[in-house]
Amino acid sequence: MVEETPGFELPLLLFAGFRSLIDQLHAELARQGHPDVRPAYGFAMQAIGRDGATASELGRRLGVSKQAAGKTADRLEALGYVVRADDPADARRKVIRLTSRGIDALARSAVIFEELRKRWADALGAERVRAMEADLRAMAPLSGFRLDVAGWFGA
Repeated sequence: MVEETPGFELPLLLFAGFRSLIDQLHAELARQGHPDVRPAYGFAMQAIGRDGATASELGRRLGVSKQAAGKTADRLEALGYVVRADDPADARRKVIRLTSRGIDALARSAVIFEELRKRWADALGAERVRAMEADLRAMAPLSGFRLDVAGWFGA
């Protein structure tokens, strides 16, 4: 019989699993030519997406100010992961778009995540991993998933 554990351990264990996967992802991304990508940059590139985003949109998607989003975009631009381009719908706005380097980092991330999931399935059993994913979907539906991790720590 499994012994009951204190309630506070559940979020810590979930976070530890998340952190383990993210740390392994970034170590492998570094080996594959993306040593400057940080977790926050990955969230930002996901939030920028295929269609791009303005700094205001990026800030809303990440749960940070327009200025904070702009600083992140500045860093990503300096690293070659995004470019700013005129918005064809409004010349006063700039749209942040992924470069081929940004798309490559995200594509490699997807492949690495598949490998990491396979490692978990090899260690725990494929059925247990599928059941864990189903249980997590039931408790935290993907439709409610938000990228605004930084927003958790705001006032």
